[in-house]
Parts: sequence; structure tokens; C-alpha cells
Amino acid sequence: MPARPQSLTQLFLAFTRLALQGFGGVLAVAQRELVERLGWLSKEEFVETLAIAQVLPGPNVVNLSMMIGDRFFGLRGAVVALAGMLVAPAAVVLGLAAVYGELARHPLAVDALRGMGAVAAGLILATGLKLLPALKSSPLGRPLALGLALLAFVAIGLLRWPLLLALALLGGLGMLIAWWRLRTP
Repeated sequence: MPARPQSLTQLFLAFTRLALQGFGGVLAVAQRELVERLGWLSKEEFVETLAIAQVLPGPNVVNLSMMIGDRFFGLRGAVVALAGMLVAPAAVVLGLAAVYGELARHPLAVDALRGMGAVAAGLILATGLKLLPALKSSPLGRPLALGLALLAFVAIGLLRWPLLLALALLGGLGMLIAWWRLRTP
């Protein structure tokens, strides 16, 4: 039986720790914390939950936190997980905003923030590579899922398509293919 949080406090602290570890995105950290360290989800459960979180409005990891909180403690868990994701980072952002005026004048600070963008991109890529084995059980299968990911990179990164257009076309195509494969015996 998979592990589960023992209390609302443990849930809050886990999501607070998760939120404070990320800068520009915590997806990589979320996978490591929830699957590998805490064992609250399997890789497959993480991918399935993340897929649902991505189609809901709002930040993916925030949606993911509420879904996991709800899974273990119902509505109270969803609210506590959300608070864990937002309270400490909001305090940090407000504190940084208070001193940003001074920091924005220093080229070193500007360069450091640019570097963190590259780090965040690398973490997202690393998470994707770690989750590749979970694509075996996907209705799309690994080759087709990777093909759609490559098409998304070309459409958005190289052709500069608007994100909404690429999501609608490629996401719709992926859902259509998955639906077709699930219906066909």
C-alpha cells in the first residue's frame, strides 16, 4: 500500500517545502518529492494526476497539490495543500518585491535571474526524461507521445505559434488519437 500523509500538518509542510524548493516552477521538485521521497504517488499516478492538472485553469502544480490534498483528506486537504503551496512563497515574493527596486539596478542580479530561467528549463527537461517510463502505459505509447512533444517544440519554439493554438491543435490531436485507441479493441 502506498504511503500517505499522516496529518494535515504533514501535508501542509510537504507542500510548503515543495513550493520553497522551486524557482520559476516546481514540477521537477514535485515529482521527486511526491513520488520518490514521500511515496504518496506512483510514477503513473503522478503522470495521470498531472495530466488532469494541466487541463484545469491555473498553475499545474497548484492544481496538483489540491488534487492530492483532496485525495487524502477531502476538501480540508485540498485547502491545506493549497495553503502550503502559496503562503510561504507569497511571503518571499512580497519581501523580494520590497527590495526589487534596488536590486534591479545591479547587472549581477539581472544576470542571476536570467540564469535561473535556464535552470528551470533544465529541471523541466530532466523531469520529462524521468517520467518517460510512465509513457509505456499511455494509450498513445512512447513513440507517438514523443512525436507530439517534438511537434509542440517545433510549433512553439521554432515556428513561434501562439501557445493556445499549439495546445488546441496538438492537444486535441493527442486526445483524439488516445480516444480512438482506447475505443479500438
